[in-house]
Amino acid sequence: MHQPVEELEDKLGYRFANRQLLIRALTHRSWLSERGAPMPEDQDNEQLEFLGDSILGFVVSEALLLRYPLLREGQLSQLKGHLVSAKHLVECAMELELGSFLQLGKGEERNGGRARKTLLANAFEALVAAMHLDGGLNPARDLIDKHLLTALDRPGQIESIGMLNHKSLLQERAQSLGLPAPRYATVATAGPEHAKQFTVEARVGEGFVERATASSKKLASQQAAENLFRTLSASNPSVKAAGK
Repeated sequence: MHQPVEELEDKLGYRFANRQLLIRALTHRSWLSERGAPMPEDQDNEQLEFLGDSILGFVVSEALLLRYPLLREGQLSQLKGHLVSAKHLVECAMELELGSFLQLGKGEERNGGRARKTLLANAFEALVAAMHLDGGLNPARDLIDKHLLTALDRPGQIESIGMLNHKSLLQERAQSLGLPAPRYATVATAGPEHAKQFTVEARVGEGFVERATASSKKLASQQAAENLFRTLSASNPSVKAAGK
């Protein structure tokens, strides 16, 4: 038995003008097949998955380009591939507990369909499309920002899969602004031997400094570099000579 869709709207912080779009996004073809629907493809979520996949690709590509203006195409593609991967979509679907809202046939239900990774990833894509069709791109973008792009705010996760080297990005950014090369220093160490925390400072010239704390010097320096990279990216280019 699936949960009422109103509860999902509460989780999304969005009310559908056409709630049938939401219901369709959550409807697996097994639900319709058991009810003898003559054209299940007109009522299940598979066409919405198709549209949602394209919307995800566009919104994620746009967000990465704006966030990492110095990344090369290959790096952007690699990072995008991680963000729109089935594994990551499943994680996003689980955050929303989409499985509990799916309309499934009895056979699919008995076979654990509510926890099936393929169904969860597909449902998330269909949900993106449903929100776009109901309210335009902004609601769909909000969903993607809140549940998919948040991985970009967990640098440990991104670096652990070798996606980005923020120290290299920071060096390129500093060079493009005519600033000195970044310098790094461990400024604090805390905690017992088995659980030490290291605070690393990243500095460019005298005017730009950021710190980060992590379980290793390497990770802390990467996080400090990302923080400083964002600071420099947000800075007015007219200050590029500052701190030389």
